[in-house]
Amino acid sequence: MPELPEVEVTRRSFADAIEGARVLEVRLGKPLRWPLGLDPDELQDARVGAAQRRGKYLWLPLRNTRLDGGLLMHLGMSGSLAFTPRDSAPGPHDHFDLRTDRGLLRLHDPRRFGAVLWSAGLDRAPAAPLLERLGLEPFDPRFNGEYLKIGLSGRRVAIKQALLAGDIVVGAGNIYACEALFLAGIDPRLPAHRLSGPRSERLAQAVRGVLGRALEAGGTTLRDFRDAHGVAGSFQMQAQVYGREGEPCRVCATPIRRIVQGQRSTFFCPSCQKK
Repeated sequence: MPELPEVEVTRRSFADAIEGARVLEVRLGKPLRWPLGLDPDELQDARVGAAQRRGKYLWLPLRNTRLDGGLLMHLGMSGSLAFTPRDSAPGPHDHFDLRTDRGLLRLHDPRRFGAVLWSAGLDRAPAAPLLERLGLEPFDPRFNGEYLKIGLSGRRVAIKQALLAGDIVVGAGNIYACEALFLAGIDPRLPAHRLSGPRSERLAQAVRGVLGRALEAGGTTLRDFRDAHGVAGSFQMQAQVYGREGEPCRVCATPIRRIVQGQRSTFFCPSCQKK
């Protein structure tokens, strides 16, 4: 599933090219998770604003004489956005095309868990209810150890599952939560409410550091992630624990373990990561 680094890498790869473009046509393929919410023809002649990201959602402002709002996009489990200067015929898994005078923005989504929906604003439905549950962005100055400790207080779930929930901080998806917990030296099974102040600070810094490095590496490509120009990410080459079950820890040589938490694989070093 594309996580925050992959979504942000995608945004950066097409945002400048499409900003200011005029919409020529919108084509819909098979139904996605939610309906678009308006007649596609209403978007014709709209001008494209500056693409933004909130968590794993992308926001593409659009405005013409008839409407003012934007498209909220989610890549789902296996979706990807491609931007090309030339038009081309859609394939069987291409379910949304935004054709502009600067190029074609296309959503490719084999599993159709992604979404493209119209909203009159980020503070209006349907965007607002989807975004209001999200926690802080990891690079927000307010995201620190104190904030994390307060958010985790009273939560008796494992710290890994608390990170994945996304209502404290966004972006710590499965791969990045595993890597951040390793960097902070914290066992993923630790009850969240037991995290001390100093360890909360280490974890906040680790989350920010891991996601920052993932952005620099163009995200993670385990199967089919590509940015809007078809470029794969390489963070998987830097992984310390994720996907390395049975291999020696790069710090202490203890075999990396894999367990299942909330139906997700968790990788960790039983020696370096303490409860």
